[in-house]
Amino acid sequence: MKRNPVIPFAIIAVLGILTMIVLSIVGLDQYQDIQEAGEEGSQQEESGEGGGEETASDDPEAIFQNNCASCHGGDLSGGAGPNLQEVGSRYSKDEIKEIIINGIEGTAMPGGLVEEKEADLLAQWLSEHQ
Repeated sequence: MKRNPVIPFAIIAVLGILTMIVLSIVGLDQYQDIQEAGEEGSQQEESGEGGGEETASDDPEAIFQNNCASCHGGDLSGGAGPNLQEVGSRYSKDEIKEIIINGIEGTAMPGGLVEEKEADLLAQWLSEHQ
């Protein structure tokens, strides 16, 4: 009995196409979350313009979505950056704040993306994820 040599290539092609479709759907969900957070941030900025001095956001999740989600994923699951879903079990609030402010040398994690007040709120919020 002779096997058809095209079948393994066809199976690989079908699996590749299915994988691309699944990844696209997952990416769309994260893109929508980031867009929604961006719209919320824009509304907060617009409402804060009349007060003169710009104030830091009081919503750590919005801060995360606006500054960190592009690398760490909208649901903290990671992407270009590491998974942060259980970061509170690995680092203390102070250690997380230090990383947010100064970044991590030798990695793609930059420092200074948020102001100190926002970094404090964000570190507190992230430290609760255990």
